[in-house]
Amino acid sequence: MAYETIDGQKYEKELLDLARKHTTGRGEGKLSKDEVADLFESAQDGPGVTDTEKATLAYIRKNFEFTDAAAKDFDAAFSKL
Repeated sequence: MAYETIDGQKYEKELLDLARKHTTGRGEGKLSKDEVADLFESAQDGPGVTDTEKATLAYIRKNFEFTDAAAKDFDAAFSKL
């Protein structure tokens, strides 16, 4: 698993890259409901969601823009981790 360090904190590179991919290029630059589902699917690729994956998801929530519906889905899914 590859990591990326931002401000001294280690995050999962795959999740960050996925969020960046979904918010660049065509579109409005916000994460959609489907893209939020992709993030959580990626985070749950192993036997469980690791602390690093949780920290990465929290970083994404704080530092990326979401549609209103996607924000609700994200918050609901994150609260179940």
